[in-house]
Amino acid sequence: MATRAYQAERYSRVAIAFHWTIAALVIFNIAVGLGHDPIPALRAMMPAHKAIGLTVLALTALRVTWRLAHRPPPLPADTPGWERGAAHATHWTLYLLLVALPLSGWAMVSGPQGRRPLSWFGAFDLPYLPVTSPAAEGAAKAHGLLGWVMLALVLLHVAAALHHHLVLRDRVLARMLPGA
Repeated sequence: MATRAYQAERYSRVAIAFHWTIAALVIFNIAVGLGHDPIPALRAMMPAHKAIGLTVLALTALRVTWRLAHRPPPLPADTPGWERGAAHATHWTLYLLLVALPLSGWAMVSGPQGRRPLSWFGAFDLPYLPVTSPAAEGAAKAHGLLGWVMLALVLLHVAAALHHHLVLRDRVLARMLPGA
């Protein structure tokens, strides 16, 4: 019976796989996306950055579908209301960014002025979105800004998880760790 209660406190294996796969891809893309101007060696990774962004978009669609059909484990009963609200707002903002960042990047490279190649790891080319030059320029500005917002939210998310683990010593982080 204790094993069943423990399982109810954990995220499913599918949710854990989505979380850590998307997290690794997002961290790579943040590093390349925000670092390719100051670190010229990262510019060579931009085709992978684009392909990974589109992969994140597809995985996010699957993850949100999974999430809507499978409730996450509840937060600890003693979690204050403001903290619950902040956790939910942060998670849904992360989901929004996981869609908005790839779409804004796709729109940015789709502008009629200066189209850039868009390939999924060289396996096949993706179509361009039907955007105008002003829309592509706006998408480029949004993409850069959203990248910084994503970095801030990822750092906040990691800090909150570590706070739960190291300070509060509850199981909030452990329930998302593979094999924990």
